[in-house]
Amino acid sequence: MSSSHEQYLHLVRLAWGLRRLEVGVRIELPASEEPYVAVRRESGPLRVLAVLRGKKWIFAWGRGRYQWIAAFDEDAVRRIHEMVAR
Repeated sequence: MSSSHEQYLHLVRLAWGLRRLEVGVRIELPASEEPYVAVRRESGPLRVLAVLRGKKWIFAWGRGRYQWIAAFDEDAVRRIHEMVAR
């Protein structure tokens, strides 16, 4: 499986998890940028990327030390949901 295919699967998994929590999301596939999930929030959409870091996939929504989580972490959806609920 190619890394772009894996990346897409992680984004879809995240989008469905957030949708189950009744959060509006959309998957964006821009031509000149990395794909991302746009998570609806009052201050504007939060962009969440699926990024391969070393040999592990993570979800990242910023550059800060605490703005990422392992893609297979059971708390990933909950943590991102908390970010948009603020």
